Amino acid sequence: VQLVESGGGLVQPGGSLRLSCAASGFTFSSYDMSWYRQAPGKERELVAAIISAGGSTNYADSVKGRFTISRDNAKNTVYLQMNSLKPEDTAVYYCNAKSWYVFWGQGTQVTVSS
Repeated sequence: VQLVESGGGLVQPGGSLRLSCAASGFTFSSYDMSWYRQAPGKERELVAAIISAGGSTNYADSVKGRFTISRDNAKNTVYLQMNSLKPEDTAVYYCNAKSWYVFWGQGTQVTVSS
């Protein structure tokens, strides 16, 4: 089982990034997928989630209207489009898969700074 995140980096406030998480080794279409983040000295928090069929999403209040989660079950990939980024969005972002089992990716760093 692998969840491999990509797309992180350094961006200025107000900028955009698109994170991707490529899954393998399990039946991706049967799993609810989420993005979490963890900032230094803080607990890991849920950012966005999407159900297995892709029809229903959920967002943390802090990112509503700025972030969009989506998935492509044909490509075994989940995305997080992040717009209007703020310094407080700086964190390591983790991909999560949940069904009968729970899997985590290794994380990708997002830094929002001028």
